[in-house]
Amino acid sequence: MSESTVLHIKGRVLVGPEDVRDELWLVDGRISYERPAARDVGTLSGWVLPGLVDAHCHVGLDAHGAVDDSTSEKQALTERETGALLLRDAGSPADTRWIDDREDLPKIIRAGRHIARTRRYIRNYAHEIEPEDLVAYVAQEARRGDGWVKLVGDWIDRGTGDLSACWPRGAVEAAIAEAHRLGARVTAHCFAEESLADLVEAGIDCIEHATGLTEETIPLFAERGVAIVPTLVNIATFPALADAGAGKFPQWADHMRRLHASRYDTVRAAYDAGIPVYAGTDAGGGLAHGLIGAEVAELVTAGIPVDAALSAATWGARQWLGRPGLTEGAPADLVVYETDPRDDVRVLTEPLHVVLRGRVVS
Repeated sequence: MSESTVLHIKGRVLVGPEDVRDELWLVDGRISYERPAARDVGTLSGWVLPGLVDAHCHVGLDAHGAVDDSTSEKQALTERETGALLLRDAGSPADTRWIDDREDLPKIIRAGRHIARTRRYIRNYAHEIEPEDLVAYVAQEARRGDGWVKLVGDWIDRGTGDLSACWPRGAVEAAIAEAHRLGARVTAHCFAEESLADLVEAGIDCIEHATGLTEETIPLFAERGVAIVPTLVNIATFPALADAGAGKFPQWADHMRRLHASRYDTVRAAYDAGIPVYAGTDAGGGLAHGLIGAEVAELVTAGIPVDAALSAATWGARQWLGRPGLTEGAPADLVVYETDPRDDVRVLTEPLHVVLRGRVVS
């Protein structure tokens, strides 16, 4: 189809959980619900969702640190092929701003580079600093990012041999206040239980992974409206990580296995309490890109209702990130499926067509 072709998409358009329409048109890269006056009209048919959202991935990063632009491009294209057209990049040492100029690649909302305590995170990933410098680095990354900053809230402490909090309460309070002053939201990597109450009470906006939620902290999250991105496809790797590290850090390994064993109960309890839950994969470190469909299926396995699991990667996620869905005049970013994803979310892994800015790209 030529770039000037108007696309008519018919079937069932899932504009929102309760808003299903029969058709829409794509005109000049934008969505319209009014039939245009055009002769050259292409047609696609199927079940339509907004472009999927991976709310936690890392373009420009692999297991060893920053990657070159060619590898970053391949990562972004892999996300695109699976229908993930809006990516929240939860920390990367690579400069991927050049992707913003590419009309054929997904949009990225960046959190700048991870901010971690010295020797308390994966090598070559983060700014590794001490608490007295946290405010300054949060301000730096708030200015570099797209409205988000990423902290490493906990990591293994080699002295104790287990996960522990990285930051004193006062340091994170001051840092989060500075980020908010600059108009940025703050999220944090947290596996364990210890750091959660302090981070939430300090005003954090989101927690990544959140495997350490408990009966005590779940109500606190719900009361404060703090979101979680469980990254269940990543949590599935915990047993293998534990096995690899058990010889040196047996206490940490046992802790990781317990967190893994309770993962589904934790996510369901969070959802039942009213905590906002969004879908993210943690792709780009040790995981391949293109797993958002599998993550939505994991949310369903955890007991989240299908509509809510879909919303976590579509309608709700886009609203949370301040990006439009299938609304009049919005950029025409959408995915077409052969069958109704509400009947079986596993169809998300097999899109018929991916449309980015009005062009069929897959």
